[in-house]
Amino acid sequence: MFFQRFYDDTLAQTSYLIGCAATGEAMVLDPNRDAAQYVRAAEEEGLRITHVTETHIHADFLSGARELAHLTGAVMYLSDEGGPGWQYAFAKQGGAVLLHDGDHFMVGNIRFDVLHTPGHTPEHLAFVVTDTAGATGPMGVVTGDFVFVGDVGRPDLLEKAARVAGSADGAARALWKSLEKFRALPDHLQVWPGHGAGSACGKGMSAVPQSTVGYEKLFNWAFGAKTEEEFVAQVLADQPEPPKYFAEMKRLNRDGPPILDGLRRPPRLEGTRLPELLAAGATIVDARPSDVFAARHIPGTVHIPLGRSFTTWAGWLLSYDRPFYLLVSGDSAEPLDVVLRDLALIGLDGAAGWFGSDALAAWGSAGRAFGNTAIIEPDELARRRERGEVAVLDVRGQAEWKAGRLPGVENIPLGYLLDQLDDVPAGRPLVLHCQGGGRSVIAASLLEAKGITDVINLTGGFGAWERAGLPVER
Repeated sequence: MFFQRFYDDTLAQTSYLIGCAATGEAMVLDPNRDAAQYVRAAEEEGLRITHVTETHIHADFLSGARELAHLTGAVMYLSDEGGPGWQYAFAKQGGAVLLHDGDHFMVGNIRFDVLHTPGHTPEHLAFVVTDTAGATGPMGVVTGDFVFVGDVGRPDLLEKAARVAGSADGAARALWKSLEKFRALPDHLQVWPGHGAGSACGKGMSAVPQSTVGYEKLFNWAFGAKTEEEFVAQVLADQPEPPKYFAEMKRLNRDGPPILDGLRRPPRLEGTRLPELLAAGATIVDARPSDVFAARHIPGTVHIPLGRSFTTWAGWLLSYDRPFYLLVSGDSAEPLDVVLRDLALIGLDGAAGWFGSDALAAWGSAGRAFGNTAIIEPDELARRRERGEVAVLDVRGQAEWKAGRLPGVENIPLGYLLDQLDDVPAGRPLVLHCQGGGRSVIAASLLEAKGITDVINLTGGFGAWERAGLPVER
């Protein structure tokens, strides 16, 4: 049996290529939209991708299952569990094989046994994997967003992201029952989860890439809950805010993700066009590093730095219904291609053009003023707060704010900032802070684009405030 794990840092997402060396057949489980990576890996091993499946209808990225089937001719194997509203609308047209609890199928000599494991989503499946050529029992289980290393999939996404009112409690109870299926698995089985630390599909998953059933039974918090009521209360408490784009991903992944068929670069635009686009209300995303943006930027551009959290904040802040433009570092298309790939992973294909460094040069040559984000050190902030000279706003997640905060400081999570502009403190210079200083630079750009320009970023964020020994409220 051939086994390869693919991990995407920007999504904290895992997919798997499992193949039979004897027959050359292979399956990809939970592919993302970068389908070419799986084809390359299979070809390097002398395998052909004949099957593609996924554990559930994903919320945090656009599925690559349909893309990969289109590219390779592989047959899709998709869940038929979950009831009305949770079936794949494109399954019949795409010739998919529909899966139910207790089914099994072969990929060469590799056997996949299907477990229906609802809770995170109603249609969720897990796959128990057996290499029949060398063993009479299974080796591992692909758990998707059911069981992670150290955590379980959150059951509140349907209520918070897909707006299925009142569904979180029932989903948590379904998840509790699904864990009984996991408990019944042999302890030696390896656990191959769908996400690692940093994903919004759970609240405390480990960065360790895999585990075993026995280890999770011993040390995963979910298996320490003594009663169903205790489990439900714990699993629903303090879950992070689901990004706004999750609802769009659910809809697209259910109805049929559009076929990308390779990334296409939008046209490069002359730097002199940027002011007219801004004046017309266009969204221009400055993807340069945060320190570079803070030191000098074009006022009115939205800052989303290219990095591990780029897709998350792009999904929160960009519209799927309107075109947008990109501003990247330098004049090479290389950073642009990374940006486009990351946007494609969550289905944001609306980039209408891009700018290089000449846009900044043209802005300055025309005599226009650049923006810069002022900074303040923790000790100075403490002194200015005591004198009543500044207001402060915490843009971290609510769970972070509850765990510890500056005394008397209110919280608007960054993703909700544009929805709650009326709640932003006014009348004094406004100091923004997050945990380490990154999210607050994004927040400053959003406020500046809305005309709130007297903003200051707390250097090092709440972490620096704590390290300075300044007062913290809990």
